[in-house]
Amino acid sequence: MKDKKESKDIGWNLDNSYLNLPKVFFSKINLNPVSSPQLIILNDTLAKELGLDSNYLKTEEGVKILSGSETIQEGAFIAQAYAGHQFGHFTMLGDGRALLIGEQITPSGKRYDIQLKGSGKTPYSRGGDGRAVLGPMIREYIISEAMYNLKIPTTRSLAVVKTGEHVIRETVKEGAILTRVASSHIRFGTFQYISQWGNKEQLKELADYSIKRHYPYIEDDENKYINFLKEVIKAQASLVSKWQCIGFIHGVMNTDNMTISGETIDYGPCAFMDTYNPDTVFSSIDVYGRYAYKNQPKMLGWNLCRFAESLLPLLDEDQNEAINIAQEAISDYDEIYYNNWISIMRSKLGIFNEEELDKAIIEDLLSMMEKYNEDYTNTFVSLTTKNNMDKGMFISDEFKNWYDSWQERLKRQPNSSEEVNKLMKESNPYVIPRNHRVEEAIEAADKGDLSVMMKLLDVLSRPYDYSNDQDDYTMLPKPSSCPYKTYCGT
Repeated sequence: MKDKKESKDIGWNLDNSYLNLPKVFFSKINLNPVSSPQLIILNDTLAKELGLDSNYLKTEEGVKILSGSETIQEGAFIAQAYAGHQFGHFTMLGDGRALLIGEQITPSGKRYDIQLKGSGKTPYSRGGDGRAVLGPMIREYIISEAMYNLKIPTTRSLAVVKTGEHVIRETVKEGAILTRVASSHIRFGTFQYISQWGNKEQLKELADYSIKRHYPYIEDDENKYINFLKEVIKAQASLVSKWQCIGFIHGVMNTDNMTISGETIDYGPCAFMDTYNPDTVFSSIDVYGRYAYKNQPKMLGWNLCRFAESLLPLLDEDQNEAINIAQEAISDYDEIYYNNWISIMRSKLGIFNEEELDKAIIEDLLSMMEKYNEDYTNTFVSLTTKNNMDKGMFISDEFKNWYDSWQERLKRQPNSSEEVNKLMKESNPYVIPRNHRVEEAIEAADKGDLSVMMKLLDVLSRPYDYSNDQDDYTMLPKPSSCPYKTYCGT
């Protein structure tokens, strides 16, 4: 165990404010050391932002900390309790295979949770082994960092460590632990948990803590709990609009995977859409398409209703009035989401100002993309660069008519063609973490070759570059008779 002076010397600056909440919110965790931890990848840039010494984290002692095999004196080392609706069914959950090392205060004064995912059993494991598998941890590392570079609020990945131990899933897999960084791990489900099994005072303490940590500017408001609900609605509406506009499908939009902060969390069965199809589902367990691409905004609305229900005791003493207050706040969600979505979509088409017909222009394009089975990302890249427009949808009379209407629309704004192109390049990524490329990186890493992953991460670190060395990563996967599926067995 490192003493305090040494911990500070290597950058740890932990302040565990979550421990001030009632003990019902968490459980202290004894470590589950692993036999022979090996560092697979460390995010040096993120480590620096956190104020941590990368060189130390790469040492044997550093890797022991990142593998949950050694403590830090100032650390919290807890698992957090929460509940959630999983595919519509409410259940008790909690960090079943993750422990929170603590809250790192960065040199710039920001606070981030440092959590180990796959670190072993906790009181919330529900019979599971508490471990994670190398492939899915690499997957979360790649996609969460891609999301960050795509300017989408997200948890991030500091490191992946191979444990040297085997994990039994459908076959024998290599075990691994991901170090996840988040502005917090407070979820809709955290509030649902205390609403179901706690009392009003504990709910109030959680709400006050969440407001102070994420929305301090409403802390002194007379109706701060109502405003808290409204701020979470705005944050999540903004987030999911970004998902939709980038073609990202989360896959498990359960209430325990919705954060109070408005960050994307849990990259289990997520994926990016290639061919534009609103019905796209990747998760192998989502057999009814509950969390299909087209349903994500609607399911967020549903989740926000469940979050609002958990806050009712704080909204008003009279339950009927509390329900009315919650319903009024939730009723604004559709408009808030739509305004976020159309603003981004206008930018993707180089539109600076607002006209009533913009929605029709956008929806007509999406309808054509679906009809002609066009790739979502590459279609917007083609519109930006005017390249690769000699086949498919682009040579149809339908598109030519649409294109003329779009160009006429652009003429009705004062911005130059250079400004339009600049906005489009800033709004349309040239590369995304294509599913086949992510799988390729995981497969190579499983065989001990990390170069494929490192090259992919380099390309994804600059998704708006429009660089020739990224061209290979814009290519679509080869046709397959089996639709791409992702799995929760991580």
